[in-house]
Amino acid sequence: MKMLKKNSSLGLMTCLVVLLICVKSSHEHSHLRRNLLSNQTDSYYAVIFDAGSSGSRVHVFRFSQNLDLLPIGEYGLEVFDKVKPGLSSYENDPKAAAKSLEPLLIKAESVVPINLHTDTPVELGATAGLRMLKGNTAERIMQSVRNMLKNESIFEYKDEWVSILSGTQEGSYFWVGLNYLLRTLGKSYQNTVATIDLGGGSVQMAFALSKENSEKAPINLDGEKYVLQKSLMGANYYLYVHSYLNYGLLASRADILKVSRNSTSPCILKGTYGYYTYGGVAYKASPSPNGSSLRKCKAIVWKTLKLNAPCKYHTCTFNGVWNGGGLDAFKNIYISSFFFDMASQVNIVDPKTSSGKAKPIQYLNAAKIACKLKDEEVKYVFPSVDSKDLPYLCMDMIYQFSLLVDGFGKFWYNDVVCLNIFSYYKKHIT
Repeated sequence: MKMLKKNSSLGLMTCLVVLLICVKSSHEHSHLRRNLLSNQTDSYYAVIFDAGSSGSRVHVFRFSQNLDLLPIGEYGLEVFDKVKPGLSSYENDPKAAAKSLEPLLIKAESVVPINLHTDTPVELGATAGLRMLKGNTAERIMQSVRNMLKNESIFEYKDEWVSILSGTQEGSYFWVGLNYLLRTLGKSYQNTVATIDLGGGSVQMAFALSKENSEKAPINLDGEKYVLQKSLMGANYYLYVHSYLNYGLLASRADILKVSRNSTSPCILKGTYGYYTYGGVAYKASPSPNGSSLRKCKAIVWKTLKLNAPCKYHTCTFNGVWNGGGLDAFKNIYISSFFFDMASQVNIVDPKTSSGKAKPIQYLNAAKIACKLKDEEVKYVFPSVDSKDLPYLCMDMIYQFSLLVDGFGKFWYNDVVCLNIFSYYKKHIT
């Protein structure tokens, strides 16, 4: 059985954007262009660390002189490895956080030819897990990682190449990376796809707007722009991006359980008694006397999403956030990470496929089944769900349905594409 995991945030995002799109069509990562093209060899390598909220991953890529991806021996187009937990789990021991990356570094060094080590750039991007840490904790962890890469590796490295991505960066990189894979970049904004990436700590939504609509964008209260202007593959795009920190799937469990104030919850399956730990805090996870309830749990999820928060704009998603005009104009909406993980575990999509069509109503239908079951029954109905995640299955499915329908405004029966791994030149990148 597979544990609930986030499949690809920086996996598609950084590898295809930082190393391909931005290198080819912007100055944002000009150091990578210089480094990758500095030697007169047939191919070049780059190493990317993805420090996510649930774990850390390393990606190694090989490029041609035209910066097209090349296979790496028997690995295909990418060498990939991962470790758990994520860096944010070491908030009290920054050195241990850095040390957790050493197996990944060793893996990368074993793949890149020794004579190319000093010319191979290494970068690390951290996401929501570190963004949520308080005080200077995240920066202390980042500094320990910088010291480790500087002292333990001979890869080409600079301190500024280790950073915490903003939510806007995370969402925009994913959008660009996916649209690059789909070969929609360079075309009109109407031909691109919208993306919703559900991570552990945050959820990002991104889609392209017309220039006219982009000029209507209000000022974001958190200081980040709602709309970014990007020149990609010869086309100009006005990209709506918003990252909802603390609205990722794992973070949502904590917020939903908070509503119960350390009492029983109608979102927990009957027969479950324990605690859910997130961000170093333990929350009581015990069912109501009659077990889980779809109706009562949905009401709590609505409260958690702050669907009734004041909206200062024409239309909002949730918690008073401007919706950029909404998703109605997009025929193709790709949802990913936990959206796919859960859908594949409850038989909405085939877990072996790279992507599959789904409807929001299917998440609700799965919730209707899960919320009626007891703890000892649910594992037989949904055998692919890991035992550690089963107690939260009712709430998880309700949350994802409500996020898509009540939060982002998707119609119950509209198709979305659940993305796991997308085929790139008939091969796969995780």
